[in-house]
Amino acid sequence: MSIRIRTVEAEDIPELAEVMQTYIVDHYDHPDPGIGKLKTLIKKLLAQPETGIQFIVEYYGDLIGFATLYQTFSTLKVKKTAILNDLYITPEFQGHHYGKELLEFVLSYVQSEDFAGMVLETDRMNHKARRLYESLGGAKSAWTHYEWEF
Repeated sequence: MSIRIRTVEAEDIPELAEVMQTYIVDHYDHPDPGIGKLKTLIKKLLAQPETGIQFIVEYYGDLIGFATLYQTFSTLKVKKTAILNDLYITPEFQGHHYGKELLEFVLSYVQSEDFAGMVLETDRMNHKARRLYESLGGAKSAWTHYEWEF
């Protein structure tokens, strides 16, 4: 098998932080948060797994993608629920179904850990991602989301 998906470990921090930086700056055109802040975030998730978990995709040992899953609680379902905050495959490896494999891995993890479910959000114009989510049983939420940015 050419790819491997696994939980992030401490030795992955430098390379993962670089891929996350590319994802934030190049993919989303957001300001660079800095490698230091990204490394701190990864370390925090490793130290506090009840907050969230990250998975990486390796292609013959090279990190080519990642997913970040945060944990919260649903009062309505009286159960923990997951928020898939990031799912990213580097551009040169997109189109090979690695994103689908990563999402399937994440969904399997969420089910095995007895979460009530998982939510995510994506850009309205990201039709490729939306087709992927729908192909694996994802459905548009009946809820309307609001946000405050500070």
